[in-house]
Amino acid sequence: QVQLVESGGGLVQAGGSLRLSCAASGRTFSSYAMGWFRQAPGKEREFVAASSRSGGSTYYADYAKGRFTISRDNAKNTVYLQMNSLKPEDTAVYYCAAVISILHAEWAPGPTEPEYDYWGQGTQVTVSS
Repeated sequence: QVQLVESGGGLVQAGGSLRLSCAASGRTFSSYAMGWFRQAPGKEREFVAASSRSGGSTYYADYAKGRFTISRDNAKNTVYLQMNSLKPEDTAVYYCAAVISILHAEWAPGPTEPEYDYWGQGTQVTVSS
């Protein structure tokens, strides 16, 4: 089992950047593929990005391509989401999620919530115009 704690959210002006972190407990973080999701007020939670357990394969929602980057440091048990060129519509609570990855180090999970087994509590990102 893994516990996830997000940090790094805050208030930023449009065009600015933030880097979110998600720290995982346990000794087997490198066995988990990771993802980021977000939920804006009044909307359903949506996929942002995913990474294989090695970090070698990544996958992004269309709106995140070219602006957001998912990365991970397995030595630090942490996955990151670098967000650049932020827009007011990026305002949301951002969640990290994990799923055990046994077979292939380069397998990255997809964009649907049931693919993930563990979730953090979220961190608020607010982008002002």
